[in-house]
Amino acid sequence: MKLFHRREAPPAALISLLDKDERVLSWGDAAGGTVVVATPRGLWWPEGSGNRLIGWQVVSKATWRDGALQVIEADVDDDLLLIDRLPVTAVLATPRDLPATVRKRVEANVVSSEVVAVEGGVARLVARHVPGQDGVQWWARLEQGAADTEQVRSAIRARLALLQSDWEARQN
Repeated sequence: MKLFHRREAPPAALISLLDKDERVLSWGDAAGGTVVVATPRGLWWPEGSGNRLIGWQVVSKATWRDGALQVIEADVDDDLLLIDRLPVTAVLATPRDLPATVRKRVEANVVSSEVVAVEGGVARLVARHVPGQDGVQWWARLEQGAADTEQVRSAIRARLALLQSDWEARQN
């Protein structure tokens, strides 16, 4: 019985896309001979004839169901609001431990989350780690019909400033 065994390595073509200091945490074989790769920076997602990086800090939601990994990525507007894109899905023929790695990374990325009432609905205020940067980044997501108005943005900025100040005081 072998005590040690070598892990399979992802395709060399994908590894060549990574920065020298970036390492593969997990990967899965997707449809059409493509792969999805998790690194400390995020997910290398198959798109067109290549892959693109979805940073952990902008993954709003990831689900694993019926052999498919679905990810909702957010765009950051005005360094304040997270605005979800349409979900992307990869059917994984060989998932390995990719779904568990994605779950762990997404959960670990969110440091703090708070829901506050705003005009017309609520806003979820989140502090997230940004891979490769110290500290946390604070953003908000409008939910339950909240309107994107300057009054709402102003209220969110004020609340985020308080949360950030409290966070920094607790870190020192």
